[in-house]
Amino acid sequence: MSTYEREYQFAKNHPEQFWAAKAEQLDWFQKPETILSRDENQIERWFPDGIMNTSWLALDYHCQQGRGERTALIYDSPATGARKQWCYRELRDDVAKVAGMLAARGVTQGDRVVIYMPMIPEAVMAMLACARLGAIHSVVFGGFAPNELAVRIEDAEPKVLITASCGIEFSKVIPYKPMVDKAIMDSRWKPEHVIVVQRPESPALLNKERDADWQVLFEGALPHECVPVRATDPLYILYTSGTTGKPKGVVRDNGGHAVAMKYSMSAIYHMPQDGVFWAASDVGWVVGHSYIVYGPLIHGCTTILYEGKPVRTPDPGAFWRVCDEYQVDVLFSAPTAFRAIKKEDPQGEFIRRYSLERLQAIFMAGERLDPPTLEWVQSHTHKPVIDHWWQTETGWAISGNPLGIEPMPVKPGSSTKATPGYVVEILDEQGQHQPCCQQGYVALKRPLPPGCLPTVWRNHDRFESGYLSQFPGYYVSGDGGYIDEDGYLFIMGRIDDVINVAGHRLSTGEMEEVVGSHPAVAECAVVGIHDELKGQLPLGLVVLKNGTKMDIHQLESELIGQVREQIGAIACFHHAVVVERLPKTRSGKILRRVIRQIADGENYTVPSTIDDPASLSELENTLHHQKSG
Repeated sequence: MSTYEREYQFAKNHPEQFWAAKAEQLDWFQKPETILSRDENQIERWFPDGIMNTSWLALDYHCQQGRGERTALIYDSPATGARKQWCYRELRDDVAKVAGMLAARGVTQGDRVVIYMPMIPEAVMAMLACARLGAIHSVVFGGFAPNELAVRIEDAEPKVLITASCGIEFSKVIPYKPMVDKAIMDSRWKPEHVIVVQRPESPALLNKERDADWQVLFEGALPHECVPVRATDPLYILYTSGTTGKPKGVVRDNGGHAVAMKYSMSAIYHMPQDGVFWAASDVGWVVGHSYIVYGPLIHGCTTILYEGKPVRTPDPGAFWRVCDEYQVDVLFSAPTAFRAIKKEDPQGEFIRRYSLERLQAIFMAGERLDPPTLEWVQSHTHKPVIDHWWQTETGWAISGNPLGIEPMPVKPGSSTKATPGYVVEILDEQGQHQPCCQQGYVALKRPLPPGCLPTVWRNHDRFESGYLSQFPGYYVSGDGGYIDEDGYLFIMGRIDDVINVAGHRLSTGEMEEVVGSHPAVAECAVVGIHDELKGQLPLGLVVLKNGTKMDIHQLESELIGQVREQIGAIACFHHAVVVERLPKTRSGKILRRVIRQIADGENYTVPSTIDDPASLSELENTLHHQKSG
């Protein structure tokens, strides 16, 4: 039995023993004696009698162990030119003062604090300060529309809202304070206090009765000690889009989360404690929570906070510059970031300008890693590229290539195998197990491991109905896929991305893999559009690599031929449209459902998470011209 198989089977067959051993790696105020129990809703809860504090684990513990002078946080902002570093002692002291200024505003254990911030150090400090007090933070991606912020304020009912005067994207200054003011005005719930980090690029006007300047409060604050909390107490609420249109507040607990973060840093990412970890994401997303803030700091390594983009800040060499300058051991970002780099630097010329000698691996998640992107990054960086699959709800990887346990051969299109602690199964619509290589619903057998959500904030019925009721004893991921003869998991996209062509269920992800392999294509999306005869037909949207000059009709013909050759005529792939860009969320997910609605001429709602609403009108115009042409 392989090293991975031993660990996986131990976690599967003896979960309490397995996770009890992993929990020993943390510095508990009171070690848990009960490892797994059920709450009043019959949901499994980890370490219920453990007492701890996440901010202590991320900062104070390392100082206590004599590692206070090690670099904890590196801030690099090509958006402003600012750069700064904090050692663990400095970051602990600053976070303790931020906790003190929140406590002076009446924030106590269990209170909520909404954080609406750009990628600046104060955002990280605010998160850790809430954890220090036992307060519950809810980070909302800076720049979200006021109505979306208002919905989250109403649901979380925060005592304090922390924001910055502005954010900066591609040198464009985006004032935040007017959006915060409108959100509070529109919300039924009114925070008692608003704290504003004033940025020189666009200082904000403050409401003297409600608002306060972060710096003024910080300078007068007294440091606050860590408040002991139960392992099952909430650490944060993170809102994710829901099918009803109303965001779901994913709840993360303190204890299970800390255990999962510590384990994952070693088992999945194989991070040395003296290493540098860079998750090129945003603190508004789950990746930012798990692997910009909590995972690296609990593990005791250095983390990077980057206020910039993969391209045009200032060029497609931005990622490689950061890796070289700070001697990054592990880089983690979304496939869309690397597709953007590939589009602007198809030959990888900017990669060769920097030394990546220290870089050990590149991890990707957030959406399916298409084989062409995998191959491009591998061939130009000569580094292992690891696809791993997880969700906001789980907080860490469900499946991946566990470099810290036993590295495995990469299979393009697969996120490798289930992470120890997760039991991944493929079910059909009746909840029966699908045979090898047969697609179905990807479901996780309960109990879910530590770190996964125990409920939806103030709406447990929604948690039950959305995740647990379809297949009793399982958590339904909402993704479709299959497991091959070697036990490798292939995620083929959301269940609703499977299209029905004349009775045949076909994966759009599989077609995207074929279309994306064309040498002229930078990225693509395939969606199913309505057809009177066959029910649905696939439509391909492709973005070309920079500098590509090719006859569009020839390209379409070649793509049709490739799909026919690799999937078969059954796919009925007959149309490919060249577009300037694909509509995406801020985290890089392609808005396939909205694309499908536009293509079918249906009414659609502009998602709150969209990166640039203009991309939708561009797509409408392109498809309209295509039809009229």
